[in-house]
Amino acid sequence: MGQPPEPDQPPSPYEPPPGGQQPQYGQPYGQQGEQPAYGQPSYEHPGQPPHGQQWGQQPPYAPQVPYGQYGPPTGQGGGRGTNVLAILSLVFAFVFAPAGIALGHLARRQLRTSGEDGAQLATWGLILSYIFTGLFLLACCGWLALAIWAGSDGTST
Repeated sequence: MGQPPEPDQPPSPYEPPPGGQQPQYGQPYGQQGEQPAYGQPSYEHPGQPPHGQQWGQQPPYAPQVPYGQYGPPTGQGGGRGTNVLAILSLVFAFVFAPAGIALGHLARRQLRTSGEDGAQLATWGLILSYIFTGLFLLACCGWLALAIWAGSDGTST
C-alpha cells in the first residue's frame, strides 16, 4: 500500500495524495481549491449564503434555452397544486354523477380561497355530472312510463 503507483495507473483512492495535502470533506482527491460546478452549492462556510447571493435577494434567472427546446422546470410558487376535489369531481362525473356534482361545488368553494389550480377541472366535472344525472333521470322516467304503459291492458274503467 505504501508503494508509488505505476506510471500508467491512477493513484489509489485509499492512499493519501502525494504532497501531504488533505482533501476537503465531500471532494475526491485532486479537486482541492476548485470552485464547485455551476448550480452546485459550496460548503466552505455552513450557514452562509452561496457566493454572490445574499439573503433576501432574488436568485438569478434561469439560463435561456434555444428556441423549441424545453428549459428547466419552473416552480408553481409556494406549493400550489391542483385541487383534489376538482380532480375527484371530474372522475365521479363518469362513475357516480351525483357525487361529482357535490364534489364539484365543494371544489369551487375551496378554489375561491385557496389559490390552487383546478378551476377548469371542477367546472367540467360539474357540467358532465349535471349532463349525466339529467340523462339518467330521463332514462328512469322513460323506463317508468314504459312500465306503466305496458302494465295497462288498454281498457278504461
